[in-house]
Amino acid sequence: MSSFARQARDAFFHPSYGWKTTHFWGPVANWGIVLAGVYDMSKKGPEVVSLPMTTTLCAYSALFMRFAWKVSPRNYLLFACHLFNVGVQVTQLGRRITYDQEQAKLGTGNSAAQKPSSFSMTNVAGAFAAATAIGIAGAKSKSQILKLPVWTPSVKTLLEHPAGPFTIFFWAPTMKWGLSVANIIDYKRPVDNLSIPQQTALCLTGAIWTRYSFVINPINYNLALVNFALMLTGMYQLTRRLIYDPFEEENKKK
Repeated sequence: MSSFARQARDAFFHPSYGWKTTHFWGPVANWGIVLAGVYDMSKKGPEVVSLPMTTTLCAYSALFMRFAWKVSPRNYLLFACHLFNVGVQVTQLGRRITYDQEQAKLGTGNSAAQKPSSFSMTNVAGAFAAATAIGIAGAKSKSQILKLPVWTPSVKTLLEHPAGPFTIFFWAPTMKWGLSVANIIDYKRPVDNLSIPQQTALCLTGAIWTRYSFVINPINYNLALVNFALMLTGMYQLTRRLIYDPFEEENKKK
């Protein structure tokens, strides 16, 4: 058996972070988002791609690649998941933007449905860039910032927390809030355009990661809250898609 195979076997059966722990099943749940994207990419047209959700997924996975590398224990399965997801979501984003551009040239399609392109490419990308820049600049000047005499003891304790705003452990979960926000933005979206695989994956990921947030080092309450919210918004969209949609008649009139 090769050295790599032995290391992989030992990691899989490790009592602290192997297959019997949340350190394994948290990343596995995240692979559901990737597989949902691959399924939608191969089976559905570009018109059903949600630009707010897909753009947020790109930014979220980019930050969580760094999160997976820095968290203890380091999580290679999670890193690989988000690396692959960036590729899938960028492909989906490109398909939808190309579709909207083609419809605009033909003078067809729902112009209101094409507006998210502007939102997706400017607002979300701008927020991602700002969060990344603040995180990098803040980390480099942490000691100088903390020396300022303006902080109360409680605020200073928050700033110095291992998962505080000077770390990736703050910015990655904060970006993940965008997934719940994207679901809220899509709260009236026609149910035929909702992806059952994607929403199921988001719901399961939210549930498992709520637990995962308390077994990693550092413990991350922001991550727990965002995943609990993600589970709730995913359940809401699945309920609309599978059980009852209160906006059905309104969407039919459009």
